[in-house]
Amino acid sequence: MNMSNEIANMILRMLESDGFTEIQRNELAQTIGCVPSQINYVISSRFTPEHGYIVESRRGGGGYVRISRVSYDKGSALMHAVNSIGPSADEATCRAHISNLNYQNLLSDEISIAALAATSDKCLREVSLPLRDTVRASIFKNILLSTVKKGR
Repeated sequence: MNMSNEIANMILRMLESDGFTEIQRNELAQTIGCVPSQINYVISSRFTPEHGYIVESRRGGGGYVRISRVSYDKGSALMHAVNSIGPSADEATCRAHISNLNYQNLLSDEISIAALAATSDKCLREVSLPLRDTVRASIFKNILLSTVKKGR
């Protein structure tokens, strides 16, 4: 397992009981055997709002990073995703949203699979590059909005 996966898995285990954790970068880096900047990288790339997390930090001697898993009711979570997408979205952003919503049981496996297919670069390859992310965002928002309306 690579170091980034090891760090992410350790943080995920810390989040399991309460849905939040406070870590000190230096202590965690020392425990794992890496540099604090590697902890920062993992947090900034894997514990983002798109992945369903809120990260707060306090710098200084007693500084910490607090990571919380966001929890919404189904309708609010789906509307939050719709509102956070903006006018365009790349495939990785859609995939992160879909994965997070599926993980929280807010999207069924069937809808998640269909949404991943519909927002993939492979599916949208006929759309010119300048428009592709705009079309993808529109498709993804419509999938989410139809899910909210149907109560699925």
